[in-house]
Parts: sequence; C-alpha cells; structure tokens
Amino acid sequence: MTIHYLQGDATQPQGTGFKIITHICNDIGGWGKGFVMALSKRWKTPEHQYRQWHESSQNFQLGEVQFVKVEPDLVVANIIGQHKVSPVNGVPPIRYEAVRAGLQKVAAYALDHAASVHMPRMGAGLAGGKWEEIEKIVEEELSQKGISVSVYDFA
Repeated sequence: MTIHYLQGDATQPQGTGFKIITHICNDIGGWGKGFVMALSKRWKTPEHQYRQWHESSQNFQLGEVQFVKVEPDLVVANIIGQHKVSPVNGVPPIRYEAVRAGLQKVAAYALDHAASVHMPRMGAGLAGGKWEEIEKIVEEELSQKGISVSVYDFA
C-alpha cells in the first residue's frame, strides 16, 4: 500500500470504518502548540489523558503510545516521539527511533481493529523532523503491513 496524500484537516479523517489519528507528543508533558491545538479544539479528552499520563509517570517515555477513544470509531494515538521542545546543539527534538517504536504499536492496534491511520505530516513541524525520514518510517511500519495511511496537508 502507498500513503495517500490529501488536502484537508487531519482531525476530520476521511473514509469509513475504524480510524486512528496519530501525532507526535513530547516527553516533558507539554501540550500547547502545533497540531495538538487542533485536537484540543475538537476534543478535550486527548489532552486531558496525555496530561494525566505525564503526571502518573507510568510508561511515559519516548516510543510509547497512548490510545484515546474520542468517537465510537475514532481513536487518537498520542505518540511520544519528541525529546523536550527545543533543539539542543543543533539537534531537533524529533527522535526517529521513538517514532518508529510508536508506529509499531500503532500498527499492532490498527491490525487488531482493522483500522486506517490518519495524520498530519507529524514530526515535521515544531519537532524539527524531516518528512522524508518520517515518511520512510510510516511506509515501513504501516503501509508495508497493509495498513491504509492518509496524510493531510491543511488547505
């Protein structure tokens, strides 16, 4: 399968069936800029549960994922794939290995629920990642496993 690129809002995934919206979170509990603002505008639960997860410290680390049900056929996957929020010595916050580990968990969840995966160009904005690198990981961890993936560019 190939990645489908669409114009639109990733918080309103297109298609039928069970869907997962994936995005990148940081490992310090911060939620306040970028795509998370669109998520919070639409649903309060992903932010609320992310903050509770951070406060609990239970498995809150790079590469982990929290699945938050927001509608009967829609889940938001909070993937911790970013270390802190600012570059350090020229190294951006994105952690590609954590994105890969998170997407492996998303793939298992998607296969168990016969779900499609939807996302913005996650990790390529505030996290400072290169979409070409993230796209390769998405293809290897999701598309090559037969999971339908849609990437949304906000129009």
